[in-house]
Amino acid sequence: MVGVGIPICLQCGTASNPCRCEVVGPTLGFLAFAAAAIVEWPVGALVYCFTHMKGRRIKAHPATVVYPSVTNAIPI
Repeated sequence: MVGVGIPICLQCGTASNPCRCEVVGPTLGFLAFAAAAIVEWPVGALVYCFTHMKGRRIKAHPATVVYPSVTNAIPI
């Protein structure tokens, strides 16, 4: 985190860009993860009451689909 309160995620050691560090992709991935989690976790908790596996898949969606797809789409 930076002093302003804006989340900055840094991922070093990647081979997808010349400087071997990613900043924009992981940061936008985190913001997309947080936005999806705000919506999907309460819905998943409600669905979990009736169908356990479907509720677990809904609650896991931000971490397994949203974050990796946004992070990998932006290579800087």
